[in-house]
Amino acid sequence: MSEQPAMNRWIVVAGAILIQLCLGAIYAWSVFAKPLSAPDGGYGFTNTQTQIIFSAGLAVFAVVMVIAGRLQAKTGPRPIAMLGGIVLGIGYILGGLFGKTYLAQLICIGFIGGAGIGLGYVVPIAVGVKWFPDKKGLITGLSVAGFGFGATLWVKLAGGFKTILWLVPANYAGLIKTTSLMGLPGVQSVFLLYGIVFLVCVVLGSLVMINPPAGYKPKGWTPPPATAAASGALDMTSGEMLATPQFYLLWLTFMGSAMAGLMVIGCISLFGTDALLASGAADKDQVAVITGTAMALLAIFNGMGRIIWGSVSDKIGRKPSIFLMCLLQGVIMLAFYKIGGSTMGLIAGACIIGFNFGGNFALFPAATADFFGNKNVGLNYGWVFLAYGVAGICGPFIAGYFTDAAKAAAAAAASPELALAAKLAAWKMPMLIAAAGCFAGAVLSALVKPPKAKA
Repeated sequence: MSEQPAMNRWIVVAGAILIQLCLGAIYAWSVFAKPLSAPDGGYGFTNTQTQIIFSAGLAVFAVVMVIAGRLQAKTGPRPIAMLGGIVLGIGYILGGLFGKTYLAQLICIGFIGGAGIGLGYVVPIAVGVKWFPDKKGLITGLSVAGFGFGATLWVKLAGGFKTILWLVPANYAGLIKTTSLMGLPGVQSVFLLYGIVFLVCVVLGSLVMINPPAGYKPKGWTPPPATAAASGALDMTSGEMLATPQFYLLWLTFMGSAMAGLMVIGCISLFGTDALLASGAADKDQVAVITGTAMALLAIFNGMGRIIWGSVSDKIGRKPSIFLMCLLQGVIMLAFYKIGGSTMGLIAGACIIGFNFGGNFALFPAATADFFGNKNVGLNYGWVFLAYGVAGICGPFIAGYFTDAAKAAAAAAASPELALAAKLAAWKMPMLIAAAGCFAGAVLSALVKPPKAKA
């Protein structure tokens, strides 16, 4: 560990939340996907292309996190977090300046932006677990809560909000509609502005990303005995972890659970629009307000889920918490196709999905520390987090593929009503696939057992 003087450990939490607020911008992608794919938006991307950019960001995020875990163990956490902020900021700045084409957006926002998130994301988790070995579930939830809450902030700033829902003096149209920095279109102007903000804020948060002194333990806390199962007392290297069946069961569980949430996050605006119009629950003007509210509340509950599931897991255990989270997510994914056609159903479903999805990011890093040790959690969780990268490719791509197919079916429909029905029907299979992944995760979580200490 870095030889740093002891300090108030809650300062680390504040820095972690500031960093994660910016990294959570990737979950605001749905608000940009709509103007990028709109026929009159000036970009002309397909739904699949917008989801590929989102998926690329998630996949690069996960892969780079493995590298970041190794680097921060060697160089210390502060420089890696700082580098993450610089790379993320540059990616969005370049996306704003040159992001007129699909390829430019894929490279700048997907690859470069995703790499910045991967560099920065692992640091608050690894540092937090070392400062809070007595509250691993809660602290990992708090450390990454900003990631979920940040999406709400960036969605509302970019897409706008209404007075009644958000208690502000006047309706706010959003940066996409009102901003034109350097003469750039709205989407690119927002990317440019966000890039500058991300760079500054992540670098500031990185200043307190330091490890506790060697041998540090919280006052009044007694470390568990070395033979305790699932306590963090077993310090495995990545090679030792990868040789255990527990790693692969945990990995597959994470992938199944994360896929559902990522699919909904990437396209809830599109699904909500199709479902509400097909059911007649809202007209075109109302749909934009309702889906925007659903996106924002999903992000808020995403952040809440990280804190609450983490705290719950400290009390009932990581394994029961993961099982319950996956089971509940599978049930709501089965129901979402039906209830999404009403205003309250869409919003309630989005809240539950976001809440459960957020739990992944408190439960799986804490479970990684429990099963394989606190010492190498930064590197080990990077390997576990690759499951999220695979889920980030599968979930949004599945949704994008089926919705593009629905567009073709709608274009061939004999009436507007049949066109709406065709577009809505395309969402049934993605929801079923996501639900199956969650139920599989619940089963796998019930099978996994903590590794045993070596004799």
